[in-house]
Amino acid sequence: MKHTKKFAATAMAAALVLPGTAAFASGGSSDDKMMHEDNAKNVTVNTKAADLRATLDQLLSEHFVLAVMDMKKQYDGSKDAKYYEAALKQNALDMTPAIASVYGEEGAKQFEKIFVDHNKYTTDLVKAVKADDQDGINASKAETEEFVQDLSSFLDTATEGKLPKAAAEEVLRTHEADVYKTFQQYAAGDYEGSYNTFREGYSRMYDISKALSVAITTQMPEKFDNTKADTKAADLRSTLNSLAAEHVALANISMTAGVDQAKDYDAANWAEDMHTADFKAAMKSVYGQAGADQFEQVWTKNHIEAQANLVTAAINDDKKLMGDAQEMLKMFSNDFGAFLGAATEENLPTKAAQEAVSGHETYVQDTFMQYAEGDYKGSVDTFRESYAYMYGVGANLGEAIVKQSPEKFMDGTPGSMPNTGNGGMSD
Repeated sequence: MKHTKKFAATAMAAALVLPGTAAFASGGSSDDKMMHEDNAKNVTVNTKAADLRATLDQLLSEHFVLAVMDMKKQYDGSKDAKYYEAALKQNALDMTPAIASVYGEEGAKQFEKIFVDHNKYTTDLVKAVKADDQDGINASKAETEEFVQDLSSFLDTATEGKLPKAAAEEVLRTHEADVYKTFQQYAAGDYEGSYNTFREGYSRMYDISKALSVAITTQMPEKFDNTKADTKAADLRSTLNSLAAEHVALANISMTAGVDQAKDYDAANWAEDMHTADFKAAMKSVYGQAGADQFEQVWTKNHIEAQANLVTAAINDDKKLMGDAQEMLKMFSNDFGAFLGAATEENLPTKAAQEAVSGHETYVQDTFMQYAEGDYKGSVDTFRESYAYMYGVGANLGEAIVKQSPEKFMDGTPGSMPNTGNGGMSD
């Protein structure tokens, strides 16, 4: 099935930050104003530095999602476990070209060996936890610490100290702790705690990608046209990346848990509710309570509820309910696409937005239906495509937003993104 990829402006992305078009304050000489206007025209999310950060956003956050899913699937003995294990390995291999583009083939090979090898520790840890083997757990933790030391040393050397070993150690060790705690809570039956830790750990990956991209672009400014990875526009793009992709991950997790009637299904739905609350808070900061309430109604009734109905329909083989749910999602795509076009004053055209939202919903449905029908490899492959699809959000919706209100995203001017808690906007 073909998917429209021109714009990845999804419903959830729309609920982020659609800033008002407040005029730049008057004052100063006419030359100053003209210079400001010229600078405003140059504000963009599409720079080489922002591209690097977006690439790392995708690869590193997907690594976290796949690592957690792989461990849970192995622990439960799920039929799709081996495909998530393969996807986790492929994600590590997918990082090689990105590293090679910066540090050459030799540097990429060094990185690949360190990163690919450490994925096997997840399997060791799962086996140890299932067997209640404390020695095995401790051995796995020791192997993980060795990975932290090896990769932090590599990053320190590769970036010529722009990302110091001590700083790299700290973030890598915290990341590994996030993965372990998410899995440990799941294994202990603390599903709500596990999902809360998952969301925190997921968000932290964007801190890592920001730190690494800033270090690289600071080290090699000419390679990135002297652009920066931590501008307000780049932050906007990364924020959209984070929330868009998290929505896809949670939708996949909750829907497959639902059709399996798994014990963590209610907790997965709770995590989606927390995600929705983050978006509603962002909407309120931009459009007030009325706008936030309207968003929540559309988002839940014609979107989240429709996905839940797909699960129920699959369990009961209810073709009418399935058809009704699919129609709801079509309505949602059209309505929210129209909202996006109006909100961005057609900087993101309505038709393109509608096609993009529809493409996202098609991906979500395909991922779920392949799983429900037993095509586990196809489902995992489609999930990865769906996850990557969402990273058009930052480049396309983000660009529409900065074109609409460039002054808000000029560095050195007031203005910040709303804080929504666990998501990428918390920074």
